[in-house]
Amino acid sequence: MALLRRLPVIGPRIRRARPGRVAVLRLFGPIGGGARTADWTELVRRLRESERVPAVVLDIDSPGGSATASDDMFLALERLAAKKPLVAAIRGVGASGAYLAALAASTIVAQPNAVVGSIGVIAASPRLPRLLDRLGVSVTETRAGRLKGAGAPWREDSEEEAAKEQAIVDAFYDAFVGRVAAGRRMPGEQARGLATGEVWLGREARERGLVDEIGDLERAVEIAARAAGVPARSTTAHLRRPLFERLAGRLGTSLAAGVSDEVERRVESRLRT
Repeated sequence: MALLRRLPVIGPRIRRARPGRVAVLRLFGPIGGGARTADWTELVRRLRESERVPAVVLDIDSPGGSATASDDMFLALERLAAKKPLVAAIRGVGASGAYLAALAASTIVAQPNAVVGSIGVIAASPRLPRLLDRLGVSVTETRAGRLKGAGAPWREDSEEEAAKEQAIVDAFYDAFVGRVAAGRRMPGEQARGLATGEVWLGREARERGLVDEIGDLERAVEIAARAAGVPARSTTAHLRRPLFERLAGRLGTSLAAGVSDEVERRVESRLRT
């Protein structure tokens, strides 16, 4: 049994937070699906279960992204907020799916000139049939299932396919509006009136009830700490990856930087001659 205790842990681990400190969870950049979102939601779960973490601040600077991944994040944060204080801080952009994530928090703080909102849903895909005709390219489709292949770029959607896609977009939209109404404690019609896809600066968003307070990340930490009854001190939360994975990532970054420097050197050499 002693030998088993010495075996290394395989897979991502949460770096130990100092007890009593508010954990700052970053949501930066576009929201996509796959492993990155899975790791992020796993980190949320571990913060929820950790007895060392009294409260969490969601630090947001993201334009949103995938509707399904954003929904996954919201559900994970909703579970976290049911167990301990969760405050959202929008310091750059908190739009679309990123704003959806913020709705899980009990309090949303935004900087005066943060970009907030973009409550809406969009689905887009290219259509290339005319280009293919000009190139003399044809595509043969063999399918089973009336709506299989909807959204294929080599042809236009049928009326039934377009109606199906619109129904899916409308369902996501209705769910988004419902979460705005619940999270911001406002009537459904008021939430729908704000769900135009437009954005507002922080102060305007506060006037419309989309955020609670104008302030920075430190202010959000103060609010979370007060709710948890701990000093206003924080630590950044992130998953600690296995040594091999960390070394591989650093090697890849160093290699990319070296290639970039060499390309730049050769370009400058040619320009001088």
